[in-house]
Amino acid sequence: MLKLKNIHSYYGNIHALKGIDIIVNKGEIVSLIGANGAGKSTTLMTICGIVPAKQGSVEFEDQDITSLAPDKIVALGLSQVPEGRRIFPFLTVAENLDMGAFLRDDKDGIAKDLDYVYGLFPILAERKNQTGGTLSGGEQQMLAISRALMARPNVLLLDEPSLGLAPIIVKQIFDIIKKINKENGTTIFIVEQNANLALKAANRGYVMENGAITMTDTGTNLLADEGIKKAYLGI
Repeated sequence: MLKLKNIHSYYGNIHALKGIDIIVNKGEIVSLIGANGAGKSTTLMTICGIVPAKQGSVEFEDQDITSLAPDKIVALGLSQVPEGRRIFPFLTVAENLDMGAFLRDDKDGIAKDLDYVYGLFPILAERKNQTGGTLSGGEQQMLAISRALMARPNVLLLDEPSLGLAPIIVKQIFDIIKKINKENGTTIFIVEQNANLALKAANRGYVMENGAITMTDTGTNLLADEGIKKAYLGI
């Protein structure tokens, strides 16, 4: 569904992505792991058209989206849950979810998806009239995921979903991610520093170092790799 071919991206004169190749197949959970500053978030920003690729191509469902504007990419079926959540703090939970469905006009479908995300995260239903900024960090992450789901994406992109959250909330978030994949068939691409959780959830994984892909394999095989254990799992 998603293919990056020889992608080079820059921040000014900094060569952030150095010819990366990534494939995400339909129905998969694929994780991209690496240290802070490796280029993981830049990869998602390039997919979404926020950081332009200077070389190479991004294809989504066999369509070249390399030069498309971010809103056009969302309309095709790609939604991102950004690092740090970035919900609208002065809008209510319900209004944040409405913003996720901004490009849609199928009222019945929107209502159905709203019921679905409230079913995934009942606390959001309880707090639908609260402003997003009054929620806890975990609740804001739930809202950010739900807002992205309201666009009804074919591919859900998650940037550091565990960042700043308590372990029990992180486990809950990853359980929901796997549930979304299993129940809806939503393809999921996760960028994550928590290599253990990310690879346990993933069908396949990629390892990024200094803007380059250095290894790819199944999640299970990467977890068993001695180099991965030493560098990312503290074993």
